[in-house]
Amino acid sequence: MHLLLRVGEGWTEALARFMQALEGEFVQYYNRRKKRSGAFWSDRYHTVMIDTGEYLWRCLRYIDLNMVRAGAVKHPGEWAWCGYRELLGLRKRNRLIDQAELPRTLGDGVSFDGFRSGYDEGIQEAITRQDVKRESLWTESLAVGGRNFVEEVGGRIPNRMKVVVESMGDEGEPWIVREDQEAYG
Repeated sequence: MHLLLRVGEGWTEALARFMQALEGEFVQYYNRRKKRSGAFWSDRYHTVMIDTGEYLWRCLRYIDLNMVRAGAVKHPGEWAWCGYRELLGLRKRNRLIDQAELPRTLGDGVSFDGFRSGYDEGIQEAITRQDVKRESLWTESLAVGGRNFVEEVGGRIPNRMKVVVESMGDEGEPWIVREDQEAYG
């Protein structure tokens, strides 16, 4: 399961409480429905801080291609529980996405209609190229973005966790913050 949330300064504890409540409520609902007991998820949730602009576009595509990657559907429009249908304006009820805020977060004066067109093209292109593989960039990093963004995030992580700030691309982008594996011996 992937959630993409926009939070403000000082929301770290609120996000942790939200995730704890969400996981607890869902497990209780699922266990009642399936007449079972026990944990549903094996691990605690993983948070990745995402820079704005192109990094947000890429993260949205990665999330919406999750069930294509899993082989459950051939196109994210076939999966009712992802954001693709809402982002393309196909879901009219029970919407969750702030359609006024998303273009501002994407940057460069993008309109929501412009976003829809570019987003759909990006999804189609990834499916055509069969470029839907799992990327450690989104699953193992603590932050993804431009150099200034990840250096700032990396500098705010408590000293109890040793982190590495590094470039993942040939031309310097994207930059990531990740845990230093050598710290674990």
